[in-house]
Order: sequence, then C-alpha cells, then structure tokens
Amino acid sequence: MPDEIHERVGVPVLVCDPAGPTVATEQDALDLIGAAFLGAQVVAVPANRLDDRFFSLGTRFAGDVMQKFVNYRVRLAVIGDISAQLENSSALRALVHESNQAGHIWFVPDLDALDDRLRGAA
Repeated sequence: MPDEIHERVGVPVLVCDPAGPTVATEQDALDLIGAAFLGAQVVAVPANRLDDRFFSLGTRFAGDVMQKFVNYRVRLAVIGDISAQLENSSALRALVHESNQAGHIWFVPDLDALDDRLRGAA
C-alpha cells in the first residue's frame, strides 16, 4: 500500500506504508511533510521506517526531524513498538514521555491508539 491520506476520527492523516522507504535524512522528513500538505494534519510513520539514528538521541536526528514537523505545523505520530529502543535509553524514554504529554508529536503502539489520541485532542 502506498502512503495515503485517510480520515481517522474526523482528522485527515497521512498513513505511511510500513514497507515504504526509510526516513534517513531531514529531506525524507520534509518529503513526508510535503505529502501531508495535500490535505493531512497528521503524518503516521511506522517506527520501522525511521532510521536507527532516530532512536539514538546523541545523533540529534530525532530532534531535527521533530523540529521540522513542529515548524511546518504538521503533527507526527510514530506508530509501533519501540520498547527495545526505550529499554536501552533513559533519554529516549524521557523524550517519548514528554512528547506524549503534548499535542504535536506522539509515540503510539498502533493506529487504534492514534485514533484515541486524536479523539482526546479534539
């Protein structure tokens, strides 16, 4: 399935294909943001599409990607199980916790959990 915009609980979401290309550069993130400008308010990226550097905070890649989404006012949802990455990094656990408290970047286990977050944000 290609990346497609779907309405989820009344919110247009660019749902990214788990088999799609890896988000490995800031330009890759900007490409997703550009695709969202076709009508989506949220980009739902499967965790497996994010380069491993995203979960290694010392690389600053996660911060750079997240900042792009904030700057362009497009919400980002990282979808999937990241428990292995969280187990290895207290800094990542703190980032995920803080992000999930706010309304712009979320880490959720699946699309149903994203729907719950979207309902709560409305």
